[in-house]
Amino acid sequence: MNHCDPEKSDRGHFLKSISQERIDPRPVRADMHTRELVDTAFLSYNAGRLREACRLFTTRMLEEETTVGLSLSGALTPAGLGMSCLVPLVEAGFIDWIVSTGANLYHDTHFALGMDLHQSRPGLDDLALRENQVIRIYDIVFDYENLLGTDRFYRTLCRGEAFQRSMGTAEFHYLVGQYLAEREAQTAGGRPRSLLAAAYRQAVPIFTSSPGDSSIGMNLAALQFDDCRLAIDPLTDVNQSAAIVYEAKKRGASAVVILGGGSPKNFILQTEPQIQEVLGLAESGHDFFLQITDARPDTGGLSGATPSEAMTWGKVDPKQLPNSVTCYADSTVALPILTAYALAAHPPRQPRRLMDRLPALLEALRAEYLARRATR
Repeated sequence: MNHCDPEKSDRGHFLKSISQERIDPRPVRADMHTRELVDTAFLSYNAGRLREACRLFTTRMLEEETTVGLSLSGALTPAGLGMSCLVPLVEAGFIDWIVSTGANLYHDTHFALGMDLHQSRPGLDDLALRENQVIRIYDIVFDYENLLGTDRFYRTLCRGEAFQRSMGTAEFHYLVGQYLAEREAQTAGGRPRSLLAAAYRQAVPIFTSSPGDSSIGMNLAALQFDDCRLAIDPLTDVNQSAAIVYEAKKRGASAVVILGGGSPKNFILQTEPQIQEVLGLAESGHDFFLQITDARPDTGGLSGATPSEAMTWGKVDPKQLPNSVTCYADSTVALPILTAYALAAHPPRQPRRLMDRLPALLEALRAEYLARRATR
């Protein structure tokens, strides 16, 4: 007579409760597409987290009523990831608003202007590069004239009448994107190469959390000496980004995709404390959190901070922590995989065109804040 071991039975139930699928993958084939490769071979460690990220993005974050924000740090556009990954994601309606470093947008501009950047290798003789006026970003090289030409473009463009006023960075980048879209059509034969141009066409707002911390900001600062009336208002950005998230939560859900960390990560997440803590409106945090980072959490820096830590600040909804994934990987490796997976797994979404509605969203947030303040 066989008797069931109670302890073994309990262990079996516990193991089943914490398990997903048995590790028993079929061999990788030569004809595998990205989606099948990720689903069948990316099983554990950070490969497993990347598979979770791909599935979270395509099955939950891209639902019709979810607004998706993206934050960008690290030199992604110089490596070509703007045109290879970010432009397709924007054109598919998978990204609704963006927070980026100014540097990514500055280097993105090179491509719209028809300038070339080249693959090389690390370990080059930097003194020889300097003597030959060649700029290096790790294993990327390009002519110093790219910088000078892009500087001239921004100084000439921003002397135009359309720029002679105060505005937030979303409006500034939208105006720049309009001109770059026209230039791109002339220099690239209509091939989409620029994130700024693609965002203009899809009315995707792009904020820069530190507008003075890039070559774009440096050139705008120089224009003040020429009596240019353009003034970038970062406080407008704070309220406009909060308005986007507040409207997203009222109509459905809010999702954030964070590539790297730094100031863009903080800016995209601080929308919730701005709504809850500062404006005093009832809210509970972002619903979906997907981060790809190579920063460690134990140093205490924001770049490596986990979604559970963000939850303590009100940035992430405590009830939605299971809908969060952190993948410790290089964005230049993970982003192409995520992009290919998403384009294969989900049909394009209707563009939300938030830039067209940004003034109305801001006014709605302002009205709710004033109404709440009046009842204090």
